[in-house]
Amino acid sequence: MIEIRRLVKRYGGKTAVDGLDFTVKPGAVTGFLGPNGAGKSTTMRMIVGLDAPTSGSATINGRAYAQHRAPIQEVGVLLEAKSIHPGRSAFNHLNALALTHGIPRRRVEEVVELVGLEQVARKRAGAFSLGMGQRLGIASALLGDPQTVMLDEPVNGLDPEGVLWIRNLLTGLAAEGRTVMLSSHLMSEMALTATNLIVVGRGKLLADTTIEQFVQDAGGHGVKVASSDPARLRELLLGPDVDITGAVGSEELQVTGLTAREIGATAADHGIAVYELTEQSPSLEEAFMALTGDSVEYHGATGATTPATVRSIA
Repeated sequence: MIEIRRLVKRYGGKTAVDGLDFTVKPGAVTGFLGPNGAGKSTTMRMIVGLDAPTSGSATINGRAYAQHRAPIQEVGVLLEAKSIHPGRSAFNHLNALALTHGIPRRRVEEVVELVGLEQVARKRAGAFSLGMGQRLGIASALLGDPQTVMLDEPVNGLDPEGVLWIRNLLTGLAAEGRTVMLSSHLMSEMALTATNLIVVGRGKLLADTTIEQFVQDAGGHGVKVASSDPARLRELLLGPDVDITGAVGSEELQVTGLTAREIGATAADHGIAVYELTEQSPSLEEAFMALTGDSVEYHGATGATTPATVRSIA
C-alpha cells in the first residue's frame, strides 16, 4: 500500500506538489493521471526517496522507502527506462542489481524470460530500442518480486504485442493482491488496464475514485437511436430535461435525458421500428480533459503552422 499524507514539495517559489492526500490500495491497478507539470513525476520521486518532501509524508507499507531493509524487494519502480549503464548487457545489469540486494541468480533468469528478453539478454543495453529498454526497466522493477509496483509510462515504445503483455502483467499482479500504481498519458490503455484512478492538476488532488465512477461523473451520457420514423420519435420523446439532436433527413437521433429502455419502449408503443439503440458515455480521455482543462500549464498553438512561424521557432 502506498500512502500519501499532506504531501508538499516546493522548488523556490514554485509549488510542484500542493497538499496531496491519497492511498493506493493493493488488489487493483491504480492509474495516476495529470497534465504535464501536474506534479506526477515529483510525487513518484518522493515516494521512493529521490526527492525529499517539503512537508507531509509518502510511505510504502507503513514505512518511508529508505526505512525498508530491502527496498527493491518491497517496491519495484520504473521511472526512467534508460537509466542503465549502456556498456552492460541486460543480464549483467540485472545481475548487478541482484548481487547488491541478495537476490539469487535464478531470479535474474526468471525476469529475463518474463519480459521476453532471452534473445538479447547478453547484448549491450545501450543499443536497445525504446521498447526493449522498457522491457529491461520493467524487469528491474520486478527483480525483487515486490508487493508494490510503481511504473511511469511503461508502454512507451512497445509494439501492440508488448502493450497487451504489460496490460496482462499488471492486471495479473493486482489479481495476486499486489499494489500497482501506473502513470501514463495513453488514456485508451489506461481505461483498459486500471480500475482505480487518481488525478492531479497543478500539484493538487482533483479526483480519487474508480474509472467507472470518474467517467460517469463527467456526465454527457446519451443514447444513439436509429429508427424508421425519426421525426415522429423525436416528437414523442421531447419533454423536460430531454435533449435531442440529429441531422435533418437522417434516421439517427442523439438523445440525452432518457435511458435506452425508455426510448425503446416509447418506440414500441407507437409502432416505430428501431434499427439501433446504443447507450453512449464519455471516454476516459473526454472525462479527463473536462476535469483538467483549467489545470493545463502548457498549451500548444491551434491552427496551421506557417513557414514564417517555423523559421522563427528555428
